Amino acid sequence: MADPALSGLFGQPFDEQVTELDHRLRRLAPTSSWRDLWQHQHDAAFVVAGATKADLLADLGGAVRKAVARGTSLEEFRKDFRETVARHGWTGWTGEGSKAGEAWRTRVIYKTNMATSYAAGRWAQLVEGDFSLWIYRHGGSRDPRPQHLAWDGLTLQPDHPFWQTHAPPNGWGCSCYIVGARSEAAARRRGGDPAKTLPDGWRVIDGGTGAPAGIDKGWAYAPGASASDAIRASMAKIPNLPAELGAAMAAGMPGRARGTIAADFADFVDRSLAGHVQGNYQVVGALMPAWIKAAQARGVIPASAEIVVTDLNVQHTFRGTGLVTAPSTRRRPAGQQPKVDPLDIDWYKDLPAHLTRPRAVLLDTTSGEPVFLLIYDVPGSHAKLMVEINTWVKKAKGRLNTVQTGRLVDQRSIHADINRGVTVIDGEV
Repeated sequence: MADPALSGLFGQPFDEQVTELDHRLRRLAPTSSWRDLWQHQHDAAFVVAGATKADLLADLGGAVRKAVARGTSLEEFRKDFRETVARHGWTGWTGEGSKAGEAWRTRVIYKTNMATSYAAGRWAQLVEGDFSLWIYRHGGSRDPRPQHLAWDGLTLQPDHPFWQTHAPPNGWGCSCYIVGARSEAAARRRGGDPAKTLPDGWRVIDGGTGAPAGIDKGWAYAPGASASDAIRASMAKIPNLPAELGAAMAAGMPGRARGTIAADFADFVDRSLAGHVQGNYQVVGALMPAWIKAAQARGVIPASAEIVVTDLNVQHTFRGTGLVTAPSTRRRPAGQQPKVDPLDIDWYKDLPAHLTRPRAVLLDTTSGEPVFLLIYDVPGSHAKLMVEINTWVKKAKGRLNTVQTGRLVDQRSIHADINRGVTVIDGEV
């Protein structure tokens, strides 16, 4: 699992975060000092100060990518670091020679790459999401910097010059981050304070650091801003690629979990339950390569790997639960009320995280449109999501895979599906 000191901020990795790191790993830059590349130059290259051999850098980069992509612990990264150093005979690196020195050096490499890849991926999400407001959030460190605490909740427009120099992380060990919002009310729900203003002189440069007060030397830039176009271009390819290629790309960037995508989906659910159906949709993830391969073997050819939820899907999932406060555009005949075993609404709002780790996946080709049935263990029961393959989504102008509905089921219901010819293609029931 992720380092506990970072898990509150980073949680599960997300697509843009891993994509940003992959963008840097395409260029391995031998350096003798962290100052050899300055600020935005780090957006386009991977460096480990003092590592000057390409093969050493490549293996160190692989260890970092494993940590970022899988969310593995600092201790596991340290193990990979030791093996890499021993294999390449690397000596003379800062921190070598003592347990405390190695612990410090590995933590700096691990946390800096976690923080900068997270920040760069988040920047790409914020730009792509077209949020009208960005909010500075303090990361909750045990020894907070006073200026970072003072910026917590600061809510500004994306084009405000503050973000060009103060977008976090703002120094070694900084775990601050940015979230987006589309209204002042949404900003407040996410910890923002639209009334907070910047003090006079917030841009004055400190002669000792060459940066504004509160920012460490070399950190007065927006990590990932210069790479965001490349990241978003890679992300945009997924729905337009053949399903197996899109799935492979998404699998290499695991976990559309947390980050802005998850926050966006939670807001999307609230809006869908409270408003009329307008055909809007939200991306929540991608099919896994194994699911696509199993479907193709049975004659089912997904057009895309992308998984979405429409506002109608949300209302369908919670119709009859009392959560839908506005009528759907598709009326049910008078007197017909569905019998439902509803999902927990908070569990459903975390759908981007759940999609990556079902207990089992079933393929149903027995009637109507083919669907994947995703099974999850939830407290006291099981959740089943129905993902319809190749649904025409009008506003997307294409066929995508849609989470049509979800409900609670018992073990007998799952086995009843299997008995009527539904195939288990992944996991166990």
